[in-house]
Amino acid sequence: MKIYDYQVKNVDGTKKDLQDYQGKVLLIVNTATHCGFTPQYKGLQSLYLKYKDKGFEVLDFPCNQFMHQAPESDQGIASFCELKYQTTFPRFSKIEVNGDKADPLFVYLKANSNPKGSIKWNFTKFLIDRDGNIVNRYSSLVTPEKIENDIINLL
Repeated sequence: MKIYDYQVKNVDGTKKDLQDYQGKVLLIVNTATHCGFTPQYKGLQSLYLKYKDKGFEVLDFPCNQFMHQAPESDQGIASFCELKYQTTFPRFSKIEVNGDKADPLFVYLKANSNPKGSIKWNFTKFLIDRDGNIVNRYSSLVTPEKIENDIINLL
């Protein structure tokens, strides 16, 4: 399977085909609203605004698995992010990224990225090229600003 073979769930519960993002550079992120890394939303939004017209998308997947740092409903998370960080990039329904209930997209990302294996914390980022290949996996400690040159190289 490739990344474009997956479907994800929108905040409103409808399905979204990742095939709709074919030909774009993607940054897929598992996020949380009450985490020490939550201010990274600002950097993600900045990158999105800067490069969206060149074929770049940030795909936000809230996750409550790490110390329950995203306790709100999908709508509550969306409201928080839009009001506090003015985010406008696509956000999807809350998921799990590890364990038996891990979202299939994240099972694929973890198995096909370097390093492989479990996601350690919120704001792990996966950079995907225009052909759907996983180019890099970044830990929570890597800020969006530090990824900008990698994004530019793919655009």
